[in-house]
Order: sequence, then C-alpha cells, then structure tokens
Amino acid sequence: MDRDEILKTNKTYWDSNADLWFGTTALPEYGVKFVTEDDLHLFGDVSGKKLLEICCGSGHSLKYHADKNASELWGIDISHKQIENADAYLKEHGYTAKFICSPMEADMDIPTNYFDFVYSIYGIGWTTNLQGIFNKIASYLKKDGIFIFSWHHTLNYCVAWSCNQRKDVIENDTLIFSKSYFDESYFTMPVDGSEIILCNRKISTYINALAKAGFVVEQMVEQSDNETMEAVRDVSDKTKKAKMLPISFCIKARKL
Repeated sequence: MDRDEILKTNKTYWDSNADLWFGTTALPEYGVKFVTEDDLHLFGDVSGKKLLEICCGSGHSLKYHADKNASELWGIDISHKQIENADAYLKEHGYTAKFICSPMEADMDIPTNYFDFVYSIYGIGWTTNLQGIFNKIASYLKKDGIFIFSWHHTLNYCVAWSCNQRKDVIENDTLIFSKSYFDESYFTMPVDGSEIILCNRKISTYINALAKAGFVVEQMVEQSDNETMEAVRDVSDKTKKAKMLPISFCIKARKL
C-alpha cells in the first residue's frame, strides 16, 4: 500500500476525530486493560529531564511529565487538530511545549543527542517505517537515553471470539485465530464512520528493529491490570479477552 495514501488517510481521521479521543490512552495509562506507570515506574524521576513524545495527541502525557517537573517538553503529531488541542490543554494548566506537526518519519528540526527520554503512548504503531523511526529516535536521544513505547499487542488483532451461525453470539468463551500472526500487510479498518490504515507487526519485528537502531531492551511488559485479572462477574468481552491474552504491550529500551 502506498505510504502517502496511508499517511493521508490516517491524518484525515485524526484531524476529524481528535476531540473524540481527548485525554484517552495517556500516562499514567499505557493501554487498554493494562498496567500503568504507577505500577511499572519505567520513567522514574523525570525532574530536570528533556522529553520528546511521538504522537503526542491531546497533550495529557506531556502534562503528566510537566507535573513531575520535567525541564523541557517536545511533542510531535501528524494531526494539526491534535497539536491545537495539546497546546491549548498545556497552556490551560500553565505549561508549554515545543510542538511539531509532521509525520514522525519526516526530517524535522529536532536536536540530536539531546533528549533524556523519547516515548510514545499507543502511537508508534502508526509509523509507515518502523526501522526508520527507531533510527531517528536513537539519534534524538543522548547516550544511555531511554525510549519507552506502548502499542496494541500483535495477538489482539489475530485472535477473536468464536461465534455461531448467527455471527453475533459468542460460543463458550472460545477464542480462535482469525488471521495469521505472521501477516504484516497493511489493512483498512472502519472507525467512527471513517477509516484508518494500520499493519500488525510481530513482536520480533519491534525487538529486531530496536537492536538494529542501537537499543538494548531493558523491560518488556505484556501484563493485564489487576482489576481485569481479578474480575469475576458481569465482565465485558474485552475484559474476558484481556484475561486470556495481552491486549497491549510496552517496551523500555536504552540507547547504547
């Protein structure tokens, strides 16, 4: 699928629907039905640190770090509407950040060997060039700088509930593989009356791309939150699924 078509489609979606996602999937949350930064402490003390967020969305994760006394905040997003929302949200709370509206893969005026942390909360999977963006992120970071990102777990898109002939009734809480884990081709997904274009990369694709970019993985998390795992009554299909397989994953890597 053509890269420009993918970027145009996804930018159009986010420009049109940014308000629907205002404040969602932002720190301390790393994902749906997933452990949080309050549980994991992947960032540690960010006071006095310089941070860059890839796919900064509505700015809530940037505010999270501003509240913890980060010294400098940058945000990149493909959507001008997301940037507008983030800028307004931070200013409302007395903070500022340097924003760039651009595809993450583009060449941008971002300093190299500069940041203590680069991170992306449910954003990195939108890239059309995983190796390219990991290489760029490595260039932005100081030596021993930290890259943290979360995204949909590969299995989440591969596994679905088994349904009977009516196609709408789940049978016996049985999950089946609905697509190949090895299929990394792009697909179009209808969302909110519009559409987005994604691909479902293998976990090994992320790990190998990190290694090639000069990172060492310090931690990988695939853990559903305790509330989900302990739920026993009146649970949703998503909760039941999250009790059986990871819906999200998170990786912390260090630049060598």
